[in-house]
Amino acid sequence: MQKDRSAGRSEHQIRQTAHIGISTFWRMPFFASDGKVAACEAEADMDEGRRQVLGGLILGAGAFASTASRASDGDGHAAGFDVDRSATFLRTIPRKPGAGQAFTASLDTGPIKATSGGWARDLTTAQLPIATGIAGAHLFLNPGGVREMHWHSSAEWAYVIAGRCQVTIVDQAGLTEIINFGPGDTWSFPAGHAHAIQALGASPCHAILTFDDGRYGEHGTFGLTDFLSRLDASMLRTTIGVPDTVRQRLPEGETYIMQGPVVPIDGDQAKAERQLDAKRSHRFGLSASKPLIDTEAGSLRVAPASAFPISSTMTGFVQILQPGAIHGPHWHPNGNEWQFLLKGRTRVTIFEAEKRMATAELAPGDCAYLPRAMGHIVQNIGSEPCHFVGVHDAADYAECSLSQWLSSVPTHLIAANLGLTESEVASLPRQPIVLAGG
Repeated sequence: MQKDRSAGRSEHQIRQTAHIGISTFWRMPFFASDGKVAACEAEADMDEGRRQVLGGLILGAGAFASTASRASDGDGHAAGFDVDRSATFLRTIPRKPGAGQAFTASLDTGPIKATSGGWARDLTTAQLPIATGIAGAHLFLNPGGVREMHWHSSAEWAYVIAGRCQVTIVDQAGLTEIINFGPGDTWSFPAGHAHAIQALGASPCHAILTFDDGRYGEHGTFGLTDFLSRLDASMLRTTIGVPDTVRQRLPEGETYIMQGPVVPIDGDQAKAERQLDAKRSHRFGLSASKPLIDTEAGSLRVAPASAFPISSTMTGFVQILQPGAIHGPHWHPNGNEWQFLLKGRTRVTIFEAEKRMATAELAPGDCAYLPRAMGHIVQNIGSEPCHFVGVHDAADYAECSLSQWLSSVPTHLIAANLGLTESEVASLPRQPIVLAGG
């Protein structure tokens, strides 16, 4: 009986033999188009039997190597149901190099758009590329200033910082609401609802505005004077009934914010409100609402659609953090967050996509954009309470946090996740902490 030549040989030797066989196979004779042998004659003597032996050796070596590999414990292979663990592994995944994406910018130092009755600044994805879902603006009205009738292709949400104003809104059904706003009030205008804003009293009025479209700005905003100035006299006369004599006196372009006479805050015009019922009203008293969170460290008030039905695409909030207080690591699973710092100083940290961390310090007039589901922390680093206002582009307020997770799941799971003992895990708080310090 012929002795098995593979006995006692290593897998490496068999693989070498297989490699030699393959190399020899490709040096086998081949024929040119004239039928003559074009390879070395010494290799032309290889007979069919040798070719079969080499072919079998190649296949056998491959099968042996595959079997040996799959039989070894912990090679991490996978083929359908046939899987195995990996014997080699990393203790921790290496962090990716590079800085995180910029997520803050100054709204109040941006370009100003000023006309006779006031001004506005806006911050869109053009200035802050990460802010694709929400844009913001700061609107200032002189006493008597009127932001002309206009509408947007996006929804608008706003928070009045100071002063008083009267807002007139006409919806798609022609229903009109005339309502007055003061500090701490919010408004919400669905896309397409035409509205005008007029300052009341002898003091200026200013508000922070947000839009559920990161492009906003000149994109998707349509004004009364701009539209009228582009229509000829015949079109205005035929479709709206504007006499030619009146057409000649209309503005030649967009007035944006027009200066008008000061409207007394206790006059008949200011008192002529026509408020709709709560389900349809465009006003909500956010600062006067019951807080969602109220602790020694700070407070949080929100205006979800359940409390402010007309605001079906954005939930506004106003938050106060005491000196040293921290809104701990958390994220919002259903929407992006846009926030504007009114007062104080904050440090905001974000756990971004691609597993990068970024930190920025904010001063009054600065904004932060925190994309959906990205973890973040807000800390008051000043000596006075900090106030900030903002929105989530979602109908409801939803928040998840590390503290909530660690206090809710079984201790054995946390121990397995973190490599701790269950007794060590038992020392962690079993109640979530939302606002810490202060």
